[in-house]
Amino acid sequence: MRSPEDRPAPSDAHRHIARRTFLARTAAVGASAVGATALPALGVASTSSTTPAALARESAPQPGRPPRFSPEAWVEPRPEAASDPSELTIAEAAYQLRRGRLTPESLVEVYLERIDSYDETYQAFSLVRAEDALEGARQENPRRGRSPLTGIPLGIKDNYYTADVTTEANSFVFTDFAPPFDATIVAQLKAAGGIVLGKTQMGPLATTRATTPDGQVTTVNAWTPTDPAVDPGGSSTGSATAVAGRMATSSIGTQTGGSITNPSNAQNLTGLKPTMGRASLYGIVPLTYTRDHPGPLARTVMDAAIMLTAMAGPDVHDPRTRGLPEMPDLVRAAAPVVRSGEVEVRWTTRIGVPPGFVSGSDATQRQDFLDTLAGIEGIQIVDVELPDEWELLTETFNSVRLPERTEPFLSFLKQDLTLFGASLLPWLQGLFLSGDETLRGHRSKVVLLERILGGMLEECDVVVQTSPVPFDIVGLPELAVPIGMRKSNGHEIPVGTILGAGPYEEERLLAVGAAYQEVTDHHWRRPADPPVGAADTRREHEVRLTAEDVARQTQ
Repeated sequence: MRSPEDRPAPSDAHRHIARRTFLARTAAVGASAVGATALPALGVASTSSTTPAALARESAPQPGRPPRFSPEAWVEPRPEAASDPSELTIAEAAYQLRRGRLTPESLVEVYLERIDSYDETYQAFSLVRAEDALEGARQENPRRGRSPLTGIPLGIKDNYYTADVTTEANSFVFTDFAPPFDATIVAQLKAAGGIVLGKTQMGPLATTRATTPDGQVTTVNAWTPTDPAVDPGGSSTGSATAVAGRMATSSIGTQTGGSITNPSNAQNLTGLKPTMGRASLYGIVPLTYTRDHPGPLARTVMDAAIMLTAMAGPDVHDPRTRGLPEMPDLVRAAAPVVRSGEVEVRWTTRIGVPPGFVSGSDATQRQDFLDTLAGIEGIQIVDVELPDEWELLTETFNSVRLPERTEPFLSFLKQDLTLFGASLLPWLQGLFLSGDETLRGHRSKVVLLERILGGMLEECDVVVQTSPVPFDIVGLPELAVPIGMRKSNGHEIPVGTILGAGPYEEERLLAVGAAYQEVTDHHWRRPADPPVGAADTRREHEVRLTAEDVARQTQ
């Protein structure tokens, strides 16, 4: 088999060193979880105070110089997108903005008009800052900017701190809380020229799909706007619906147990959960210190690469971001390679398929996905086995995350249990996990990571997955991509899948995703706008999650 570039990916040269280092870092992070909730990296502190303001640190992040972007980040738009700015990807909008065919203000106005028209139905936003967004857009000059994000309208999940703008994490705990500074990632996106449209709805304290704190479903799947029962993915629900419903060009979310990849799969988006430490958690309301990951929800692989390039980097406020391998050129990795009219993957890649991947209601789409990958020059499909004691290591010890979420909020639990609404049970469960079981769970996670790195990832470069678990448990990078559509209960809904790789190998995932999206059109499909009267129809079919529902779905 001939390789398009007959050499390994840049990360391959240091793969074994990076894996040993990441394994050691994972063990250290697990060991430090005992005191981690007091670290400034979280943006909150363990304290006896029971006021949200007491959780905010005074040390605001200082974003460095925006990164340089490869020329591939500016892409000439498709004809249908050129005539409808809400269809533009980041890369396409950047092209139009740089050439003066569009202004940041006019692009923001397009999205604000869609929000005004449709968000009563979608309920993707918890807060819209229209005047601030327009004012910010007027100050940006894409013709001078070196960032493709200059003038690009973004949605921000409501657990990211935004200076003097309420950050409630959809919880009674943080009602009316307005932090004094932006989260590091928000500051970096703004420094790169991004325009914040507003805060997006989320699961209460990043647990389930977006609901009110007492369990009433709010945000719907953009593909089924009149049926709240269809799962839109959680907990970055609003971030996904805002992009799928063309009310933002891209957005950011967080993942602890699937909350970037799941809503991306559910709503035909491309979601990227980076390696633990690639992007800072400082200024994000925490769920679990050892498993929280920030990342983008985007329309294409290229857009995800652009977003993560701006989001990633070392942060003095988050020790997990320090001393990592240098960030590769993600934009170049996300640019498709076409030679003599044939699409080729940028680097020779073995894609591992574990037992049971082609099964269930999405079996047809998954088989088509593998067949398409197999037809791309430079890709080899190989079967891989799951590590020993897979179910024990991925399921039994998954509950060790619960004490981590409970500890920093213990004072609020003591103050008033009703502050946690329908999500109370998982927070209480964290109180009843014994110390020995917690320690054993963290050790088991290290064993699981050892077996993944020394087992299946020795046999392949990328693994296809049916679930975000366990790669998000152990902090490895994941890419969610659309792979088709299927019928379900009278609806046509998107089908997606997840690719996983070794630590710091986001470039490999992006290269595979770019080749796949170059030969398919699934990612270009958009849901129809809500019909007239959709808001009334969805109100007739209200859905409420019980405390037991929340406990089962908690991510």
